[in-house]
Amino acid sequence: MKELLKKCFVEFIGTFFLVLTVGLTACGAHATPMAPIAIGIILAVMVYAGGYVSGGHYNPAVSLAAAIRGALDWKDIIPYWFAQLLAGGVAALTVLHFTEVAPAPEADLCLCCLILFEFLFTFALCYVVLHTATSKETEGNSYFGFAIGATVMVGAFASAGICYGAFNPAVALGLLTMSAASAKIIGITALTNIIAGAAAAGVYKLTEK
Repeated sequence: MKELLKKCFVEFIGTFFLVLTVGLTACGAHATPMAPIAIGIILAVMVYAGGYVSGGHYNPAVSLAAAIRGALDWKDIIPYWFAQLLAGGVAALTVLHFTEVAPAPEADLCLCCLILFEFLFTFALCYVVLHTATSKETEGNSYFGFAIGATVMVGAFASAGICYGAFNPAVALGLLTMSAASAKIIGITALTNIIAGAAAAGVYKLTEK
């Protein structure tokens, strides 16, 4: 139990800083077009910091993929999800303490495009995590954090204006808490992320050596 609490605390810390960075750089009054770089870097450094303790998931979709792959005990997935989602909500409230967040315009969003891009880049993220951070073939490598952060960074740049670039239900919850998006869109986003995580785990099982 003590070991699980330690892992969940690390998941909370990493997810908190990820969602905090998303809120301050991409959603707040001082949002910048370079936000994907900051988001990718904070994810990379948090993965390096906490990966050896909890796996450095910071994302319910990644935790699901890891459980399907066998890198996370199924009994730990609910505590992991609770820590990640709680961190997303707390981080969003912290963002609102420091800055105002304007709702993103949704009228021009193509729902099919949003689903496709959220699926593709969440899939890519989970696929990269499984291959670089859980595979025996790449065990002990020093690039896993960079690979994971770079995947999110590229996804955020590539999907700008098409979807919210969450690729993560905890980030999606943070956006909802900040009122940066509607509950309907966030619900679709989070569900798509979870499905993509499961799909990535299935493909990993087909392609692993």
